Amino acid sequence: MKPHRRAATPLSLALSCAVLLAGCGVLPGGDERTTVTVWLMRGSASPAFVERFTEDFEKEHEDIDLDVRVQEWTGIGAKVKKALKEEDGDGPDVIEVGNTQVAQYVDEGGLYDLTLESARDLGMDDWLPGLAEPGRHNGAQYGIPWYAANRVVIYNKDLFAEAGITRPPRTREEWIADTQKLNTGGNQGIYLAGQDWYTLAGFIWDEGGDLAKETKESSGDWRGSLHTAEALRGMAFYQRLQALGRGPRDADEEHPAQTGVFAGGDVAQIIAVPGAARAIEEKNPELKGKLGYFPVPGKKAGKPGAVFTGGSDLVVPERSDDHSGAVEVIAALAGKKWQTDLARTMNYVPNKAKLAPAVAGEAGVAAMAVGAANGRATPNSPRWAAVEADNPIKGYMTAVLTGGAPATHAREASREITKALRLGGL
Repeated sequence: MKPHRRAATPLSLALSCAVLLAGCGVLPGGDERTTVTVWLMRGSASPAFVERFTEDFEKEHEDIDLDVRVQEWTGIGAKVKKALKEEDGDGPDVIEVGNTQVAQYVDEGGLYDLTLESARDLGMDDWLPGLAEPGRHNGAQYGIPWYAANRVVIYNKDLFAEAGITRPPRTREEWIADTQKLNTGGNQGIYLAGQDWYTLAGFIWDEGGDLAKETKESSGDWRGSLHTAEALRGMAFYQRLQALGRGPRDADEEHPAQTGVFAGGDVAQIIAVPGAARAIEEKNPELKGKLGYFPVPGKKAGKPGAVFTGGSDLVVPERSDDHSGAVEVIAALAGKKWQTDLARTMNYVPNKAKLAPAVAGEAGVAAMAVGAANGRATPNSPRWAAVEADNPIKGYMTAVLTGGAPATHAREASREITKALRLGGL
């Protein structure tokens, strides 16, 4: 049994006294107290949220103490891998990981299979697919969805009004038509950088394509698929939209930062997470109250466009000495009560679409929640990080936007993706 590590509080001191009186770490009634160690990432939850959750959880689970340790994203991969191999029983019992990292940790071994708990207790049928699917590997569920975030369209209300646009577009074609109206008189209809490959991925998914696919003949054999007819249609739409502004064709959305460009006041739209509005308003306070949000439109009205879903999953190390306690913590964090609290506190999307009303009062988060219902993640290969390390998708996009033949450059990029997924970047 792990020692109790949290700083003493009046409650914990009282409990400790009770333990001493009972002798040998046993409370009146005979139940042992255990400590569940939880690793959460910096910025994922506020200190106040962690304090509320810890107090409530320990009140509801009198046999469990929580030891929540905040980790830094920088270097976390190596730290998690080391923790998954520890044998002394002193490592974490619950770890927050990026949703697209789960496959890598499963492939290297060390995660506890949570399939039974997911089906029986955690409501897996209602999870957002962009969080649930990356947490699944070879039919087993290892990652439990915690929170999500995805891109929306942030727009300048004044420029929309000047163009006579009274409501956000509901379909892709309406979006193109509105953006054409906005792209006049020195204004940019949209600022879309040429290498914004996450946005491209959404358009490809809408067409039924993907960045890479696992072959039916061999599990674990992934091949780039940018050259398929579906993926090429997604690129063609991106090309149409990107032309309705002056975004650089040879750079991504951070070079220069699109929030700074939008803050200039002559850009009608960007595609970004709602939190980008804060950076825009800091650079140009005159835009406060003038920013609106809508989900990336889909091909048909009533269904938003597909978007890349970022966020976090919760996992349990196989070597944890308290799987049942770890599952209790995850069940609480991923349950309705604390999902609602986290979403309202941090402006996240909850892990289930039916919990979206919890953020209905925040326009940007509400738009994000609508899009999250059609969210996706990058291909669920444990070697996908090798693709992003030297991303051939970016080069492909620039080649097409500067006049290259889409089919030719797509096939070249697909070959590079296939090579990276087979060799893991080695």
